[in-house]
Amino acid sequence: MKNLFFILLVFTVSFANGQAFSGKGDQKLQVGANFQNNATGLNMSFDYGLGENISIGISSTYALGIASELKDDINFGFINIQEKASFMDRFDLKARFNANIGNVLNIDENFDLYPGLSFSLKNFGGHLGARYFFSSGFGVFTEALFPIARYNSDPLAPAEKIHNQFSVNVGAVFNL
Repeated sequence: MKNLFFILLVFTVSFANGQAFSGKGDQKLQVGANFQNNATGLNMSFDYGLGENISIGISSTYALGIASELKDDINFGFINIQEKASFMDRFDLKARFNANIGNVLNIDENFDLYPGLSFSLKNFGGHLGARYFFSSGFGVFTEALFPIARYNSDPLAPAEKIHNQFSVNVGAVFNL
């Protein structure tokens, strides 16, 4: 019984020490999976706190798994109907701005909710993310990302829709 009480005490203290966003100078590294229509991939992002509720960062995603129809060119006779997804179709890089409002909502000191905007290689977009820290250095995150305005206003080929549509990121977050 004493051992069980001690283990619960250790976990309680470790959970209480987590802090989702500490303001100016705060640094977060996120590593996770990206899920979207016709593609799944890896996502990595870094955020740096500029003020009590403001952070900027950079995010990169690469689509590893893509739908079979995007893996090879589709030809009808000598006419190329659809090109396969190239490296640039699979890769995206974003500069991002977050409004970290976890302390404003005051749900839990280990929880942060952050809406934001991003400028990527493909579009101007928005995101809504949430982080929860289990300790002072480790937690989990999820983000919903959506394009607001595409740079290419022409109809998009299927490969061009990668990173140019609604997607979700899920993974681990680390305090640096």
